[in-house]
Amino acid sequence: MAAAGTGRVSGTLYAGTSGFSYPTWRGAFYPADSRPAEFLQRYAERLPSVELIATYRRMPTAEQVRRWAAQAPEGFLFAPKLNGQISHGGKLALMPAFSALMRAFGDRLGPIRIQIVRARDDAFLTELLGSLDAELRHAIDLEHESWQTADVDEAVAAAGVARVGELDGPAPFRYLRMREPPYDEAALAELAGRLRPLLADGIDVFCFFRHEDDPRGAHYALRLLELAADPSP
Repeated sequence: MAAAGTGRVSGTLYAGTSGFSYPTWRGAFYPADSRPAEFLQRYAERLPSVELIATYRRMPTAEQVRRWAAQAPEGFLFAPKLNGQISHGGKLALMPAFSALMRAFGDRLGPIRIQIVRARDDAFLTELLGSLDAELRHAIDLEHESWQTADVDEAVAAAGVARVGELDGPAPFRYLRMREPPYDEAALAELAGRLRPLLADGIDVFCFFRHEDDPRGAHYALRLLELAADPSP
């Protein structure tokens, strides 16, 4: 959207949590009488995005993807995790089918998160990046320390893919995962201050807090949205 009085296009902060289907959130984030079938709708009424882990565990059907999308309002974005058969099992031949399924989200599709836990394998990375649908957004989480080199960064950037956890880079969005709670007001305010310049430059930021048995992650996301929009105390 255009920043007021500037004519510049501002980015959007898509803050949320990793998952939404948690019965223990009843009464503290969801209404106490919410049914599991209503959790996604209730979640999407309050937060603009969710990291979807179910797509990692099993390949959804196109009908399931459309059902998820139908429960979310306009402007809400899902960030599905790449199916584990591809990212962990190395079955890259499944990538086109997975990408086609993700397209069933329509305009509710955000970036696809790719988690790689194996040690560095340049041939695998090259094949993986070459298999991605260039019309979809992707963020890659290269967890093993052997991937932390400049030439890997260059290869990922050249593919138009964002690095999870990095605030710099050429991708038109950023993808953060907040995995070390608790976060007090000062920590959330500091994070909001780091994100505000990116948003002002038209860069979308996806920021997902870890699931807890209580909905503290969801409340962190709500507060971060407030702080990023209004820096005043």
